[in-house]
Amino acid sequence: MIRGPTVVKLGGSHALSPLLRPWLDAIRQGAGDVVVVPGGGPFADAVRTAQPTMGFDDNAAHDMAMMAMAQYGRALTSLADGFVYTDTLTAVREAVAHGDIPVWSPWPGLRSHPDILRSWDVTSDSLAAWLATALNARRLVLIKHRAPAPTGGDDLLDAAFPRFTRHFRGTIAIAGPDDLASADTLFATHSPAGA
Repeated sequence: MIRGPTVVKLGGSHALSPLLRPWLDAIRQGAGDVVVVPGGGPFADAVRTAQPTMGFDDNAAHDMAMMAMAQYGRALTSLADGFVYTDTLTAVREAVAHGDIPVWSPWPGLRSHPDILRSWDVTSDSLAAWLATALNARRLVLIKHRAPAPTGGDDLLDAAFPRFTRHFRGTIAIAGPDDLASADTLFATHSPAGA
């Protein structure tokens, strides 16, 4: 039986969006049952922009992108009460047990993990799936800036995501802006979300 928390990946595209604080308010309704994985947002965009000009390799870019997630995550913890910065599985579990909302950083814990490909094919989507599997989460909710295309086949998720969800036993949902209106109920009642 799956008893773990809900893992919520909060896309970095929300970092500078007016939807950020409403999403945080909604997520707060699930305190003690929700773990947040931050995207990279403008911090990861800076890495993508700098790489071609500076010429650093994907190995360095991967580290820097995980640091970008840490930066966005640290910013999130300063925006709402009850959100706490964590960078280990133990710290995540302790925060959930205390009724807080852990905001998890893969840096530096996953820096040398053998299952994590060091390329742009692995983004916060796949890392959220990795965490959901590690925590035996009941579900994984990916909050995106738009809903998935009705016919599928778009680039809403990273290329490695299917591989990272292969052993995940919970449910997976993608929530877009249209789901925000019912999101407080979603996280308070722990019901399925999105499409």
